[in-house]
Amino acid sequence: MKSASKFEKVAARCWNLLNEGKPFTPIFVLGTMLLFHIVDLGSFDQLSGLFISLLPVVPILIIYFIFDFPLFLRNYLWIPFIVYLIVWNDVNLSLLLFATGLYFFFTVFFWGTLYYHLRIGTSWLNFTRFWKLVLKNSDSTSGNAQEQLPKFLLVLSIWEMLYKSNVSGEQTDLLSILMFYGFILIFAWILHRNLFDWKPAMYTAYTKDFTKSPTKPISDKVVVIVIDGMRKERFYQANTPFLDELKENGTEYTNMETVYPARTVVCFTSMFTGTYPFEHGITSNMVWKLGIKVESIFDSLRKVGKKGRLLGIAHLVDSMGDDVETVTAVMHNDEADPNIMKRAKKIMKEQDPDLFIVQLIATDQTGHSRGVLYDEYIQKIEEADRLVEDFVGWLEKEGKMENTTLFICADHGQADGIGGHGHLDEGERYVPFFMHGPNIEKGKKIEQKHSLVSMAPTLSYLLGAPFSSHSRGKVLVEAIKEGRDHQV
Repeated sequence: MKSASKFEKVAARCWNLLNEGKPFTPIFVLGTMLLFHIVDLGSFDQLSGLFISLLPVVPILIIYFIFDFPLFLRNYLWIPFIVYLIVWNDVNLSLLLFATGLYFFFTVFFWGTLYYHLRIGTSWLNFTRFWKLVLKNSDSTSGNAQEQLPKFLLVLSIWEMLYKSNVSGEQTDLLSILMFYGFILIFAWILHRNLFDWKPAMYTAYTKDFTKSPTKPISDKVVVIVIDGMRKERFYQANTPFLDELKENGTEYTNMETVYPARTVVCFTSMFTGTYPFEHGITSNMVWKLGIKVESIFDSLRKVGKKGRLLGIAHLVDSMGDDVETVTAVMHNDEADPNIMKRAKKIMKEQDPDLFIVQLIATDQTGHSRGVLYDEYIQKIEEADRLVEDFVGWLEKEGKMENTTLFICADHGQADGIGGHGHLDEGERYVPFFMHGPNIEKGKKIEQKHSLVSMAPTLSYLLGAPFSSHSRGKVLVEAIKEGRDHQV
């Protein structure tokens, strides 16, 4: 299987400007205004007038970039638009209809059909289902229609009003507009302070403050298989005999919680640093500055002369750099996971890392492109079960499972809709998570709530490496035989 090329890595970063909801809004507004007025912009004066009238619009774009409006909070986005209509009553209906049509063309046809066909081989008729996902999506992507529509309709209306005033030479009451922005800022702040209350609670202390640093390894190797975007209840509904056997003969954490925002690069970074976005610096799939601000599990392993590798998509390089072995995400979705597992065998045979993390992507990609409540999504989970069985069987034949701990988990769940994860809607927050191996308790279920930030310190604990610098997660000692003896 090919590694992700330099072009693919750059293209993935560029695509995230359109994928992630925050950068998409200003880009879409700018593009829409240029397209709508392209015939009018024949002279420098008209073009400069358009951009001069953009300047007073920048503050509202900044407000919408700073504040998320997740889940039901997005319903409140219509209130500023209604206030604008009452106070100014200045709307270019042709512009708003053009913008709405352009938005659904981009999300349903360009993204949901052309993009997914070229990248993972979905049908040319994918738009017949994809429009439903765009309307349902509640998460932090550009495909969140219920959030994007009130945002860009308001911003476009204000910009168009200012542009018309500039062209006609009329004076604009900028003070009133600034007061309106002040209202939106206070409104957003009040909403987030009083209603945005479903983020997972964070551990406040560091791991080293309540667990003794390991002095010797418990396991010779650890293998972590992350089935990206596997929704917990859909996993339980799928026919997965091998994963079920591992789960029933190991320790399952039935209330394992992901982090907020539940985006892939954020979740992986939190899992393998042991801390949260505010500390490691990765706050979305759109990574503005490459690399993390804290140590990772890979850094911890290097301190004791051990090696860890992560096999995953190009996005993860933005966070963890050279510790990632990339795989290309440009292939038919039916071929993705089998090819990843072929590459996994090659890495284990040639590099033999002490910690090996594998990201399976087909389940997540199917949820994004086809939805999680359809048979195709279940089929990808069942395919993952067969691939994991084959991989573990191969490891056993190679003599690499004698004292190896195996983790199976998801980085986040998925809601029903394009994007499908980020704001912790139904199906996103709690993920499948279980451990199996000679040092792991058998047939045990832990119902106490835990967080995925516990992954990194638990890996350190098992492999005899120091906890990473800012690790806050709790070591999952309940799953480890005689693990409680090491608590401070």
